[in-house]
Amino acid sequence: MVRLENISLSFGSRNLFKNINLTIGSNDRIGLVGVNGSGKTTLFKIICNIISPDSGRIILSRHTTSGYLPQEGLDLEGTTLFETVYNSAGDVTQIAKEISEIESEIQNYSDKDSEEYLDLIQQLSELQGRFDLLDGYKLEGKVVKVLKGLGFSEPDFDRSVKEFSEGFKMRIALAKLLIFNPSLLLLDEPTNHLDFDSLLWLEEYLKDYNGSYVIVSHEKKFLNNLVKKIYELSNGKINEYSGNYDYYEKERTIRREQLRSQLKNRQKFIKQQERFIERFRYKATKASSVQSRIKMLQKLEPINIDEEEKQINFNFPPALNSGKVILEVNNLWKSYDGENYILKEINLSISRGEKIAVLGYNGAGKSTLARIIAGKESYQKGRIEYGHNVVLQYYSQNQSEELDPEENVLETLRKASEGMNETMLRNVLGGFLFSDDDVLKSVKVLSGGEKSRLALAKILVTKSNFLILDEPTNHLDIKSKSVLKQAIKNYEGAALIVSHDRDFLKELTDKIIEVKDCRIKTYLYDIDEYSLVKREEILLKMPKKQKPEFVKKKVNENSIYLKGLEIKARKKEITKKINKLNKQLISLEEKILSLESRKKEIEILLSNEHIYKDVEHLIEIKKEFQMINKKLEKLNAEWSDNVEEIENLNKHLLKIK
Repeated sequence: MVRLENISLSFGSRNLFKNINLTIGSNDRIGLVGVNGSGKTTLFKIICNIISPDSGRIILSRHTTSGYLPQEGLDLEGTTLFETVYNSAGDVTQIAKEISEIESEIQNYSDKDSEEYLDLIQQLSELQGRFDLLDGYKLEGKVVKVLKGLGFSEPDFDRSVKEFSEGFKMRIALAKLLIFNPSLLLLDEPTNHLDFDSLLWLEEYLKDYNGSYVIVSHEKKFLNNLVKKIYELSNGKINEYSGNYDYYEKERTIRREQLRSQLKNRQKFIKQQERFIERFRYKATKASSVQSRIKMLQKLEPINIDEEEKQINFNFPPALNSGKVILEVNNLWKSYDGENYILKEINLSISRGEKIAVLGYNGAGKSTLARIIAGKESYQKGRIEYGHNVVLQYYSQNQSEELDPEENVLETLRKASEGMNETMLRNVLGGFLFSDDDVLKSVKVLSGGEKSRLALAKILVTKSNFLILDEPTNHLDIKSKSVLKQAIKNYEGAALIVSHDRDFLKELTDKIIEVKDCRIKTYLYDIDEYSLVKREEILLKMPKKQKPEFVKKKVNENSIYLKGLEIKARKKEITKKINKLNKQLISLEEKILSLESRKKEIEILLSNEHIYKDVEHLIEIKKEFQMINKKLEKLNAEWSDNVEEIENLNKHLLKIK
């Protein structure tokens, strides 16, 4: 369908591509990967004829159509949202326009027997036949399905496209592409502007897409679920892997080891030939053999090993001491106009060390809640109480605006950190894609993405015990996300993370808070289990006519599994309470033992007749003795209550099936 032959492209002295060859066949599902700056976006632009290569050629089969979704920089033109997306269907909408024009002409004809009238009837019949073959009569329903799937509501349909935010304009561009339905989709970071529900919907839609697609994405889970082949851009070349992203990672390691072995054998061979050349260079009888070996060595293709980047390990500064409860939110309400509330009756408690994910559709109030908790935004009703000695750090997408434009990258980090030397600071910056001389760049010359990464790095080196992170992974590659994830896992403080990145959240958070319909709902699920819940909701929303048997089967299987998840969540909650009570028991027993030990000491003192000669001391000892007895009575009662509650919870746990 698409073939690139010997594509080369240079920018100044840098060779971006060197004789690249690749093929995209019909119904291919490809992930395009590579480090930042390896040329992924440029390759898309070459395929779409936006950029011309220095040499080589692009061959497209006759009926191939392509659609490209860039990361940013869209300037949408159009009328209403619905019309803009509907009119992107290409031939279908053009035929619909022609049908409408002919129908108007037919209505104005009085002579039904004229040749012109019969000719119009014939044209109308042919156009209607073509329209039917292209599923034109289903187009309106398809547009509604795509727009709702991407997070638009029906009231949005009549809004001008110019009214929408940049994030939603990217969704409109994606909707136009899906309605255009090209034979080849080129998607550059399509999940960046999607919320969790829209991401899952797009994933389901692309699984059944009737065409090929190439995806650039830093969301591993998205690639794993959709692609069957990986093209890796590395050192100006394309390496092909027949599998998803997980397969690519494993196979890449194997290939690297094989190349190392080949390089070792090659170096050994070269040394042997060089010894022969050196030994017989000046012997006339060996001149022919020497020259042939010299030519052979000159013709050897170099073995280039794309060494894996050094694994960067970074940990937060030790979390500052705090109370057990980090935050209590009670009956919080938030409105921007005093009438329409975006958040209602919000009740939330966060404990020391808890890691919580915040999910929900765009506009539901996730970022608003994060800003309110961070003290960056006011609210109308309710109460927020921070625990003892809570020191929070807040990261949002516009946090970069607070950076000093005159400082360089390294200086910015140095000022925020305490006790970190330059090597440590460079190590942190390396994890956020600043390497070598990049750390000496002035903040004012950085791109938007670079500023966001620097703002995040700045927060991570600052001492705290409570992190609030709003979409921290948007400008990070897969390796950088891994560095950040491991650092948060090791962080001793609490963290509230707004993100839809499933691979990032997996095995990171203790629970999930979903913001929906102005309120919050807590799930004691991991991100994979929560994804299953949301995926079933998407499948159930499909119209009955569009719901094939395999979907019904999937929904039924999911429903059975979801019942198991509910049971698992209840068991998890009860087990958590039991563990908490057991910790309290240990603490109570330690206090009781300490008090009983002191009580025995006092009893020994009181049995000694000398104590009665010092009346003041005797009075103090007796007071202490009485106080110990009262404390022991109270602690023993608490201990007894805890034991009884643990027994009841264990009985309840056994009854859950």
